[in-house]
Amino acid sequence: MAVRVHPGGGPPRGPRTAGPPTDRPVPPPARPGPRPGNPLETTYDRTPPADADRAVPPYDAVGWPPPPAAEPGAGPRRSWRPGGGSDGRPPAEAERSARRPWRRQRRTRRRGLLRTLGRLLVVAFLVQALVLASLRWVDPPTTAFMAANPDGAVQQSVPVEHVSRNLLAAVVAHEDAQLPYRSGAFDWDELVARAQAHLRGDEDPSGSTIPQQVAKNLFLNQELSAWRKAVEAGLAAELAIAVDDRRMLELYVNHAQFGPTVYGVCAASWYYFDTPPDTLYPDQAVQLAGLLPSPGHVRRAPGGGLDFQVEDGLGWLSRSHVLNAQKRLPGHLERLGFQPIEDLGITGLAADEPDSDDDCSERPQEVADLIAAEGTA
Repeated sequence: MAVRVHPGGGPPRGPRTAGPPTDRPVPPPARPGPRPGNPLETTYDRTPPADADRAVPPYDAVGWPPPPAAEPGAGPRRSWRPGGGSDGRPPAEAERSARRPWRRQRRTRRRGLLRTLGRLLVVAFLVQALVLASLRWVDPPTTAFMAANPDGAVQQSVPVEHVSRNLLAAVVAHEDAQLPYRSGAFDWDELVARAQAHLRGDEDPSGSTIPQQVAKNLFLNQELSAWRKAVEAGLAAELAIAVDDRRMLELYVNHAQFGPTVYGVCAASWYYFDTPPDTLYPDQAVQLAGLLPSPGHVRRAPGGGLDFQVEDGLGWLSRSHVLNAQKRLPGHLERLGFQPIEDLGITGLAADEPDSDDDCSERPQEVADLIAAEGTA
């Protein structure tokens, strides 16, 4: 019997026969586990479930089920991934994305508020500019000071040409001697000195100018705060641009306070001296000018004149200011005369002006009623 030798050497192989059948399934290839040092990596099992009859959705290449099919007509659907938002981004990024619409809304509201405030400021500025410009020709029917007086106010305007030059010169000398010669509402050095004195609690070294007092009388109150002083300075600066010095003096003498309820030279001249404002004598003009710093503690004397015996007991305060004016002003008026008034553009004498309907040549009825109520006729 011949023996066949295997080409590769070794013992010869026997005949190939089929082995017995087996029921064991072929095991799937082993999946690699999580990589060392990466605890967040997850191993997904792709082995199909034991229940072969149940429909198992196919798995994608990473082991996640595919997203459900989009409905007809719907837009593209974003993919879903565990641990992320609906668009597959990490939770922090998804949360920031969810907050972005609210941030846009806040920014939109903020911009809208700023636009509204800007419009209000523009409207307020335009209204203020119109009011200040109108003061060139229009006499305001009332003022903030008059409206704040709980006892009421008696006032009637009169053109400055029908006011005694004695009173005009006394008022300028007593309240603001630099009015005809100063550019603007005040001197900046004096304003800074007044502000520093106010902060230190010292006495006011110079006092308010006539433009500042006009701004205060028309628009503000008697509060002595730094904030009110700052607003007063700003309004006075704008008023000095809109109104010339002659008109500024006219506004001042027509709305300044000369008594507890008496405002303006028209009412004051008839109330205290039974005379129209164009015929005031120098001593009468000096007394009225002396009342300006403290007009609330005086009344009409029986038959005319000033009486400082008032109920509040502060008549001495008003009297001290009048005495101070009587010491200072006569020499000043004798030295300068009416030159400052002429430098303001007011020439001639009030008595030489032709009569007019608003010259205050007759006693106002409100003044007559006040005198009758006080019983000092």
